[in-house]
Amino acid sequence: MVLKRRSRIARVAAALRELGRLERTLFTLDWIEDLELRRQTSRELNKGESRNSLARAVFIHRLGEIRDRTYENQQHRASGLNLLVTAIILWNTRYLNRAIAALREVEEVPDHLLIHLSPLGWEHVNLTGDYVWASADQLAENRDGFRPLRPAPALLAA
Repeated sequence: MVLKRRSRIARVAAALRELGRLERTLFTLDWIEDLELRRQTSRELNKGESRNSLARAVFIHRLGEIRDRTYENQQHRASGLNLLVTAIILWNTRYLNRAIAALREVEEVPDHLLIHLSPLGWEHVNLTGDYVWASADQLAENRDGFRPLRPAPALLAA
């Protein structure tokens, strides 16, 4: 009885593998034929690589190694890395939105150009060294809690 069940499961698994190969083959043929699909695939791969580059830059002080011995501590370390990467992306996104709004007050910024922006940059983030945190009083001075942006004409000159 158990043997029959295993052979039936093995046949189903083999059929699903073949179906997956067929799907992969059809996608590969579509990819070869469709230039726009290749471009879209490259864009998406580049986004993933940019996120991985950011994670490597944040984690470089450990030479890209998690040296904790227990699985639980390794999970905590990896979760912390994901939290830092997400915080950087959020910070960049919020400031990019503010920068676009400020720039649009001075000149027209076409929407089709905005797809080329990415919140995955980290060159402006101090990944090593000293961090100086603003006090609550200093943050209260700015009505929205953000540091002021440079004036728009300075953005255009840069």
